[in-house]
Amino acid sequence: MRIMQNKTYDFIAVGVGPFNLSLACLTAPIENLHGLFFDKNESFNWHPGMLLQDTTLQIPFMADLVTLADPTSPFSFLNYIKEQGKMYSFYIRENFLLLRNEYNQYCQWAIKKLPNIFFNTEVTSIEFDENQELYIVKTLCTNTDVTSIYKTKKIVLGTGTAPHIPKACQGLQGKAIHSSSYVSNKAALQQQKAITVLGSGQSAAEVFNDLLQEIDVYGYQLNWITRSSRFFPMDYSKLTLEMTSPEYVDYFYNLPAEKRDSLLESQKLLYKGINKDLIETIFDTIYSKKVITEIDVNLRTNAACTKASYNEDNQEFELELHQLEQDQRYRHKTSALVLATGYGYKLPQFLEGIADRILWDEKGRFAANRNYTIDYNANEIFVQNAELHTHGFVTPDLGMVCYRNSYIIKEITGVEHYAIEKKIAFQEFGAPVTEVVESPAFETIA
Repeated sequence: MRIMQNKTYDFIAVGVGPFNLSLACLTAPIENLHGLFFDKNESFNWHPGMLLQDTTLQIPFMADLVTLADPTSPFSFLNYIKEQGKMYSFYIRENFLLLRNEYNQYCQWAIKKLPNIFFNTEVTSIEFDENQELYIVKTLCTNTDVTSIYKTKKIVLGTGTAPHIPKACQGLQGKAIHSSSYVSNKAALQQQKAITVLGSGQSAAEVFNDLLQEIDVYGYQLNWITRSSRFFPMDYSKLTLEMTSPEYVDYFYNLPAEKRDSLLESQKLLYKGINKDLIETIFDTIYSKKVITEIDVNLRTNAACTKASYNEDNQEFELELHQLEQDQRYRHKTSALVLATGYGYKLPQFLEGIADRILWDEKGRFAANRNYTIDYNANEIFVQNAELHTHGFVTPDLGMVCYRNSYIIKEITGVEHYAIEKKIAFQEFGAPVTEVVESPAFETIA
């Protein structure tokens, strides 16, 4: 595709992760809709540091880039697997959960079919031209240092999240590794005497389980430390899964901001827990290895890391841990540290030029509208996976990507190109409107 800098585009999307890639696939067949997708990275590679051999997504293959919006789309996973000549192998495997490596390859396959996705293209600034009523997007080619300027009616932000380093561990950068770069550091980690994994979610469990496989070969001590009171399994029960629905998004969005923030704290396990099968695999592996030989494995809960340092002399990390239930503090030493501490949204610097067009809440976050916009006019700047605090824990859920993009496409074009589900849950999340009373239904009788 030839980019025309003097042309006005309908939208420009920044960042090419699964969310914006889904948008690219779903907008591809729409006539007279012209959009560009820019990403500063040299290619698509989805969480390469965690592409372990057997790890899977936590959602079924139907929650691919397009199927839940358009089951007939040529960008579906089933079409991909058919083109690879692996349809029957996938059928015989009888596992709806995609391998993470396979999902990564599927996304790369889709990108090759799309002419309007450009890598090595960093968006450096966005301004708004009041006279033209258009956004001016400036980009830099990371290969050639060539600057380009584009005009667009809408912006879609899909810059993703960045590795989160807890405050206590921020002085360890360059020494400790984040789970996002685990694969490339695995060999070096296994040469250490003691390895500690800090974190409570799926990534922590996957790293721990992977290192557990060869603990008896290398002879290292392996520790897993979490501030959680136990190793919580993710809740996949069907009525809980109904909370990943348009109705729940509506319900959550209309709650007061304080209530939403409080709810998110209590709902972390709905999207930050551990796959139940993986928990059981870890237990069984420890058990079976201990039958054959003694291994040095330690799992500690209720342990919040309050301080962390690295001693250059003995090349050891020293953590100060707070046992929350006993209210006791203790030290933990380790020669290698993996921070499986998740990810957080990082505000793109290129938004500075249009900050005055964006709605902000009291905590300096996007005050997102229900239609996934963050601008005052509620129809110009859209966000992907940046509105957890307004739309709830379904925000990062890949299973809702087709719903979200169907919604965004309708808002951009004014046409519902893909049917948008309004009600999919059997349960009701709020009080019945017709039954709400103005005063308390029950009064205390003296």
